Amino acid sequence: MIYIENIDGIMKIPGVNPEFFVHSLPVLIAMESKTCGDVTLIFCSDDYLLEINKKYLNHDYYTDVITFDYSDIQTVSGDLFISIDRVLDNAKSLQVVAKEELIRVVYHGVLHLVGYRDKTEEEKKVMTSKENEYLLNFVSRETKE
Repeated sequence: MIYIENIDGIMKIPGVNPEFFVHSLPVLIAMESKTCGDVTLIFCSDDYLLEINKKYLNHDYYTDVITFDYSDIQTVSGDLFISIDRVLDNAKSLQVVAKEELIRVVYHGVLHLVGYRDKTEEEKKVMTSKENEYLLNFVSRETKE
């Protein structure tokens, strides 16, 4: 089941109906031959995510998503902390639609839960390819006005 939380003063997910994630993420997970367990999307601010990054990962920098993976071999479960501030800044600097960038970041986190990594250049290519595949599958109708 997909759960959505807004914390740290984040009242609205920019441009995306949260139900979009509730419906698309279990399908994405199934397309990766996995079962959807409990996945929580936690939307927050840069400052909140920076504190998570420092406390749990010993990193002192901003990031767009941090994934805590509770998956087993077949069932995908975890918590995704997503900075709305960082997503909006990234969208602006990349000159992309903010809601598409938000969906990409969420899909990126879920792909980590499924088992994809992005430490090497080859892993990054595979991850980006998967993100693009799912954006085309699920987002084209959602993001086009």
